[in-house]
Formats: sequence, structure tokens, C-alpha cells
Amino acid sequence: MGLFSKFKKKAEKTQEETDEIIELEKPECSGWDAITAAFEELYPDQNDPKHYGVLVPWELGGDDPLTGISIYEAPEYYHFVTYGLSEIFEKETDNPEVSGYGMEFTFKLKRSCIAPENEDGELRNVCGILQTIARITFSNGELFHAGEYIYTGQTTGIDLHHKSALTGFILTADEEVKSISTPNGKVDFVLFIGCTDEELLALKNKELTVPELYARLGSCLTDYNRISILKP
Repeated sequence: MGLFSKFKKKAEKTQEETDEIIELEKPECSGWDAITAAFEELYPDQNDPKHYGVLVPWELGGDDPLTGISIYEAPEYYHFVTYGLSEIFEKETDNPEVSGYGMEFTFKLKRSCIAPENEDGELRNVCGILQTIARITFSNGELFHAGEYIYTGQTTGIDLHHKSALTGFILTADEEVKSISTPNGKVDFVLFIGCTDEELLALKNKELTVPELYARLGSCLTDYNRISILKP
């Protein structure tokens, strides 16, 4: 009997042994479903948005802590939302009032600032940034809240080709997607808005507050092509 014959016989025996159907328990996804429901309410015609998942989960040694990131499309912008900072599957933490870290990240990237040939690369680039920031939370337990800012001192742009004047972020509540209550607890949606080095230094030097800068920006969209609002 040849090697392939052995495999064939084994397969036949396995089929005989599994004539009786055994139903496996479906994983609990109530946290995931609650996030999706909140965005489908906002985008009712988009039941299958772009989605970037991970090949190897964080808990199995993967590099990316977020299980996935979905991207919904508005006429003027792409609306990103993360899955994984809250408890998207079963409840594991002790606090029944808060789901996981109690937050998910969102991001609104202006469509007109992306060249068509760079679209996929720019979307993946944003996903990479959100994964990097989430890694800080998973590794150090640091939370990110509305009213804060992220300044690293880098001078290269946050865009794919590092040509933008935007080098960091301010954080605010996502006004389109309010906080939700899930079976695993509350989840806040924290919106990241790209800002220039000059704007972030003004925050660092306490010349402005995040709400003041946000008001002066006049938009929650990240536009890679804009210049600093502090330039004369």
C-alpha cells in the first residue's frame, strides 16, 4: 500500500466516524457585534466594509494587538474603527461596567487627500498606526482619552510617504458614534485627528488646549494636505 493510499484510507475512516454531526459552540461575539451595529446604524448601506484583520492573534504571539479594523466610506472621508481594545468576544475582566480597556479608536481620513493609486497603501498605513498606538495600551496599560494629544517629536508625516505636515494627533470623542453599552460593558469611541508639529508643540507648551485647537481646526477630518493653522 502506497503512502497516498494510506491517507485515502484514513480519510475514509474519518468520514465514517463523523457521520454523526457534532455542533461546535459558536464563539461569543457580542462585543464585536455591538460595535458593528453602531456603525451600521451610521452607514446602513454598508454591511460589508473594507476590513483588515490579523493573521496571527496577539494572544498567540502576533505583533498586532487589534483583532481587526473596519473602514466605512462616507462621501468625503474614510471612517476607521478598531476591534480589540474592548472585549469583542467573551467577558474576561472583572469590571462589569467597562468592556476591556473601555475604548476603541476611530479615525476619519479625507478622501480627496489620497491619490487613487495610493488608496490601499494609505488605508493600510493608517491601520498600522492604529495598531502601533494600541500596542502601547496592550504593553503598558496606557489609556487614551478625549482631550489628550500624542506628540512623539517626529518631524516626518504620518502619511504613507511621510510628506504630510501632520506628525501626531489630538484625541476627541467621535461625535457621530456615541459611547455604547455592550453585554461586556461600556465602550467609548476615541477619534484621532492628525495635527502638525507646530500645533502639537503649542499644546505641549500650554499655549493651547486640545479643545481650543480642535475648535480652531473646525473639522474632525484628517487632511494630509493641510498646513498648520498657526502659520501667519
